Amino acid sequence: MDMNLILGITGMLLVLAGFLLNISHKINVKSAIYLWLNIIGCVFLFYYALVISSIPFAILQAVWGLAALIKFIHLKL
Repeated sequence: MDMNLILGITGMLLVLAGFLLNISHKINVKSAIYLWLNIIGCVFLFYYALVISSIPFAILQAVWGLAALIKFIHLKL
């Protein structure tokens, strides 16, 4: 398995972990853990989207990741 695929799978697992923890009421969407799972997962998935030349997927990950980052910054202010 190549490193690009490993990063893509890792990103997917991070985002899914945040989602599953949220719907099972283990964490809240406003928690730092949830936001960081999304931020890091989206960075990995954005990179992977560029590697596979999927512009729509790259845009989705960029927007999703930036939204999580902005929310995290607002929580810390």
